[in-house]
Amino acid sequence: MSTPGPLAGVTVLDLSRALSGPYCSALLADLGAQVIKIESAKGGDVTRLWPPFEDEHSLYFESTNRNKSSIALDLYSPDGQAILHRLVEQADVLLENFRPGVLPKLSLDLEQLRRERPELVIASITGFGTTGPLREAAGLDQVAQGMAGLMSVTGPDAEHPYRFGVPIIDMVSGIFTALGIAASLAGCARTGQATAVATSLLESALALSAFHGQGYLSTGKIPTPQGNDHASLTPYGTFRTADIPLIIAVGNERQWVQFCALLGDPELATDSRFVTGRLRTQHRADLKQRLEELLAARPAAAWMETIRAAGIPCGPIYTYEQAFADGQVRALDMVQHLTRTDGSALPLLRGPLSLDGVPTAVHKVPPQLGEDTVDILTGAGLTPEQIDDLIDRGVAHTPRAHASTTGGPR
Repeated sequence: MSTPGPLAGVTVLDLSRALSGPYCSALLADLGAQVIKIESAKGGDVTRLWPPFEDEHSLYFESTNRNKSSIALDLYSPDGQAILHRLVEQADVLLENFRPGVLPKLSLDLEQLRRERPELVIASITGFGTTGPLREAAGLDQVAQGMAGLMSVTGPDAEHPYRFGVPIIDMVSGIFTALGIAASLAGCARTGQATAVATSLLESALALSAFHGQGYLSTGKIPTPQGNDHASLTPYGTFRTADIPLIIAVGNERQWVQFCALLGDPELATDSRFVTGRLRTQHRADLKQRLEELLAARPAAAWMETIRAAGIPCGPIYTYEQAFADGQVRALDMVQHLTRTDGSALPLLRGPLSLDGVPTAVHKVPPQLGEDTVDILTGAGLTPEQIDDLIDRGVAHTPRAHASTTGGPR
């Protein structure tokens, strides 16, 4: 970004790992916050060991740790915890996604922190929430998808429930938490009192139920999978053409009449089975059969041009190779080209936001474990001699540990 983001000057102390927390802090870093990723000196974030890999680089880790700094500490040593407390004192936000009971082992008492520093935003992501019989249980993305009902409406039929193709619950939990942190910071700017922010994978998954969940709550009818068809709107889904399938979404009655005309069968719009959206959904199978008969006359690319020209949403089903080659994706400049500290090239997705018309940039490659340990400890007020001592004793780790911070050989 050519100008500082709206969160410039905000320091986020990120104790999270895996995906939900790091996804949250990446969004905050995109918006200008300084994100200090605190990792264990004994291996760091677990996703550093997760595939896919490019040489020794975990692409899983790199996908969500842009624009951050890394400090590696022995968090279970008294000196490591003392440094952690010093960093907390200087932070505006503390983010964590540990299981209940882990933070006290790090000598962090969140209630005490709130009393001592009411302006500190404390944000927590758990598996199942902070109350209830599962409050201390470990939770993962797909477990939340299954428990929240999302898998029951995803897939070809009720006998074959599918998970989302990406860990969507981890990511939306991170998004919800980032929203809560931004709101708490805004409120604190007015009142001087921060609001503690918390969500869980289960709560986030339930929040995604939208009309499916509301439909059940209001009518008692249990939703079922619709495959690639929209549960409420018809025609809305995938349709065969002369060559490859096309996604077509007819959202209102005006578009329905237009769609029938451009397909060459204007009378279809007045067929008694299809004259309203409700009737079209009731007779979905018959309608889809007729539409695919008409769509078989031309290839998908030709239909896409015609349908889009009429203002009706439609699009292809891409592989990732095709997605990144698409002209619209290229125009959005979503892929940033950077160089890792070892000199290797790293094409990396930027965050999805633009500020004043300018896309948020990737200004720092995902860090090596402890890459910024020396700089962060220096900023915290430690002397070079103190830092060298911590590194020598294994309390702090840096990939530059072979070199003395005082300039002499080690």
